[in-house]
Amino acid sequence: MMIKKNIKYLAVLALGLIACEPEFDNPIEDAGTYSSGEADFSNYVALGNSLTAGFADGALYITGQENSFPNILSTRFAFAGGGEFTQPLMADNVGGFAGNTDNFPPRLVLSFDTEGNPGPARYTGDAPSTDITANLGGSFNNMGIPGARVYHLVSAAAGYGNPAGLATDPPTSNPYFARFASSPNAAVIDDAVAQNPTFFSLWIGNNDILGYATSGGVGVDHNETGNLVPSTYSGNDITNNLVFAGAYTELVTKLSANGTEGVLLNLPDVTSLPFFTTVPFAPLSPLDPNFGPQIPDLNELYAGLNLAFAALGVPERSVEFSITAASPVVVKDESLTDITGNLATVLAGTFGPLAPVIAAQYGQARPATAADLLVLTSSGIIGQVNTDRLAELVSLGVPQDQAGQLSVNGVTFPLEDQYILTPAEQASVESARLSYNATIEALATANNLAFYDVAADLSQAANGGIAFDGGVITSQFVTGGGFSLDGVHPTPRGHALVTNGILDAIEATYGTSLPRVNVADYGTITLSNEVN
Repeated sequence: MMIKKNIKYLAVLALGLIACEPEFDNPIEDAGTYSSGEADFSNYVALGNSLTAGFADGALYITGQENSFPNILSTRFAFAGGGEFTQPLMADNVGGFAGNTDNFPPRLVLSFDTEGNPGPARYTGDAPSTDITANLGGSFNNMGIPGARVYHLVSAAAGYGNPAGLATDPPTSNPYFARFASSPNAAVIDDAVAQNPTFFSLWIGNNDILGYATSGGVGVDHNETGNLVPSTYSGNDITNNLVFAGAYTELVTKLSANGTEGVLLNLPDVTSLPFFTTVPFAPLSPLDPNFGPQIPDLNELYAGLNLAFAALGVPERSVEFSITAASPVVVKDESLTDITGNLATVLAGTFGPLAPVIAAQYGQARPATAADLLVLTSSGIIGQVNTDRLAELVSLGVPQDQAGQLSVNGVTFPLEDQYILTPAEQASVESARLSYNATIEALATANNLAFYDVAADLSQAANGGIAFDGGVITSQFVTGGGFSLDGVHPTPRGHALVTNGILDAIEATYGTSLPRVNVADYGTITLSNEVN
């Protein structure tokens, strides 16, 4: 068990050098004959969450807002009667809020470490200057609110933009809506309807499953609990399907009153997002100069444990690190039967006083498989000593050296639940998503609204890519061009792709004739070494 405590994880983000396109001033073509068809674009209002707001690279900032799909879409509507499109712009391109960077940090940029390895890092070239307490006054056409779930937008959620709620623990309001709410007790949908939109877009529901997914399933699926009271939900819970349907129906009913036209967007599969597909399940390379030499000692450690697994009838939990190929990380899977008690008994003869400690670590552990999704945040901790576990073992009387040997994330200490979305957790997310999408499409049909299957396009981007004039856009992290450095939100190029998809859907429903955007004119990620 002489495993070095400094086993280092080979970087999963072997990115290499890439070309980072600058942001462009996007010219509008002035040739051709265009028509609004049966639609009226004179007052377009966009309702949604961070995807609508232009949130990217883990923050909301001006360039992201200016390249949001609603803002790009408004430039197309301008060809056929579209009016001014206003947005609650942040104060800078840093992102985050002044004095509150712990909760709202600056944006991510691509930088290079001292060894020349590229990776995302927080921009520190300047400090955020957006005041979290300031209300901008007036109304805005872009009502995308980062962090919002479907039930946050309904009339019953009045006060979602109340500044006083930002000081509670946990907060009961949203700082992004507080910046432009008409009053402290305003409801999002009521502020949207008060603008008398002639056309609207609605892309909401991602966060109703995404919090659960990005947390590695550390939350509650309320389709299992049957809880219909969203005020009791946490940010990592899955919204009950009936709650979603009721809230979404209210939004569509109010937005489409009096025959107002609009477009509804559905929700993509999490496997379309690089946040869930970048980190491989088997990243531990025998070629790693720190990990490779430890393989014999590691396998010696696991030999006794694997015999116990076989004796208890669960040989599929056995672990062995390969000296010829990349090996899977070891993960905790709470869907497994907990065999801690029996495992401790069987291990007693081999590990003596350490048997209960080892049994507790591996009672619900197994090697990762290709069916698992390791979240992007796991990339920075695999192979590193888990200091919390180390301290816990030391407090239990385990000698410091042995405690360190048993505390290496994903190697000797199973990767914790928040870093992996297991097949059972994926099934919960997908079941809810399919239900939400059925609701969205049915309401589009019932109300004669345009419907954009964005899930299909993002799936295509993740499975082969989508060609455009000048290249291919994929969901590959960093190099694919479609997603920003947080692995969830689109780049300007990704927003351009979504814009064209919306234009196709609007044309099919309302007989419009509008110019598409040139996807190649839009940038991807930002390269900067102004980081700490």
